[in-house]
Parts: sequence; C-alpha cells; structure tokens
Amino acid sequence: MSTPTTPRPETAERGTVRTFLADTRTIARRSLIHIPRAPEEPILALVIPVMLLLLFGTVFGEVMAPPTATTYMEFLLPGILVMVMMYGVAGTATGIARDVSREVMDRFRSMPMSAAAILSGRACTDLVRGAVELAVLLLGGLMLGWRWEGGIAAPAAAIGLLLLFRFAMIWVGILLGLLAPGPDAVGLVVYPLAFPLSVLSTTFLAPQSMPDWLVPIAEWSPISAVVEAVRELFGNPTVGGESWAAQHPLFLAVAAPLALVAVCAPLAIYRFRRLTT
Repeated sequence: MSTPTTPRPETAERGTVRTFLADTRTIARRSLIHIPRAPEEPILALVIPVMLLLLFGTVFGEVMAPPTATTYMEFLLPGILVMVMMYGVAGTATGIARDVSREVMDRFRSMPMSAAAILSGRACTDLVRGAVELAVLLLGGLMLGWRWEGGIAAPAAAIGLLLLFRFAMIWVGILLGLLAPGPDAVGLVVYPLAFPLSVLSTTFLAPQSMPDWLVPIAEWSPISAVVEAVRELFGNPTVGGESWAAQHPLFLAVAAPLALVAVCAPLAIYRFRRLTT
C-alpha cells in the first residue's frame, strides 16, 4: 500500500505563482472595465498633454528652442512624454484613495487574494493606460513634424524606458493613495510637487538657459536623466553638461525607477495589509 506523498516545494511554489498571476489578471480586468464608466479623467489625461504639445511646440518654439535643435518639437516631445508618464501618479493615487474611501479595498482584503496581487493588478491597468497615452502623444508628435533618427531598436528601448518610468510612478501613486486621507487630498499633494519637478529639469529648457544656481539641480534631477536618455535613444538633440549625471543619463534613467519600485512596492503592500476596516 503506497503512502501519500507531500507535494514538492517547486510544485507548491508554481501553484502560488499561478494563483498570483490569476488574481492579478482578475483585478486588472476589473479596473479596465471600470474605465469606460468614468471616462472623464482618462480623457483629460490624453487631451491636456496634446494641448501642451501644441502650445509649447507652436507658440513658444522659436523662443525656447536650444541651439542644438533644428526644431523645438524634436527637443520638446521627449520631455512631454516623460512629464505625462510622471503625472500618471495623480490618476493612480486618486483611484486608490477613492477605492479605499468607498471600502472597495476592504472587500478585496476579505477575499482569498494576496495583497501583492490586488495592487499589482491595479498597476497593470495603469500601465496599459500609460501605453495608450504614450501612443497618442507619439502620433501627435509625428503629425506635428517630430521624427526619430536611426532604426527601430533604439526608439523601442526609449518606449520601454518610458514605460519603466511610468511603472515606478504607478507604485509611488499606489503608496500615496493608500496613505492619503481621501481622494480630494491627492491633488493637493501631487500637483504642487509634480509641476516644479518637471520644470526644474531639462523638460522644456536646457540647463544653460537657467540661473547658475539652478543648473546642478536640473542636471541631477532624475526627471532630467529620463528625458535626456529618451532624447538620446530617439536620436533627438540632448543638452549635455559637465556633471556626472549629465554624462550618464541612461544609467540614472534605469536605476532611479528601479529604486523607486524597490522601495515603494513593499511599502505599499505593507500599508495595504494594515488598512483599518
């Protein structure tokens, strides 16, 4: 008579991973279904960047274009792309805070799901939104005369880098949404922080056009690192600089988002597990 055997550790682990992926897919599907029911915020997230691209690219282009750029559009578009990926933190944080205030998160916590799967499902949904926003802006840039240089590999890497940055901002937004007292408080925190960070970088201007005391701030900004790395991968004009950060933007553009995810994702899961019912 054979005796029952216990499952091997790798089998149990495989089942756990399979369950995690299934739960993540379920939450992502739920979040995607809810987008058409409240389309105002996603539509604004698409319209406002296009308006900024039109405004800065056509009205202020001749004044703000750096000497290294043939047109301001080829300098501006990578910066706008990064700015839009960063501003996605507001939509994520607001959505998470709204779910917490409506006790949606409490219902999720009562189900046999892991906290990581619930939050990663929301992260996947917002990453899809980020990819759509990115596609719309790239199409708008092409219609306004922007072009990339070279083949396909480097531009594809630039898009991957932008999505990595958006993924990091999503986890920042999830953590902020779990910490915020309510959805209305998110905007009071996010926008006053996000706007100065985007301006005090190379998004719109080269550091050489700024006051001397702002130059190191702009050159060492992680936002500038992502902007410059994306410009370099697209073959668009970069601003350069003498600092180590200005000379190694690609390294910082990858390291900074990974560090944010490594810090914010565990903190968000820890916070989610300790939400009061």
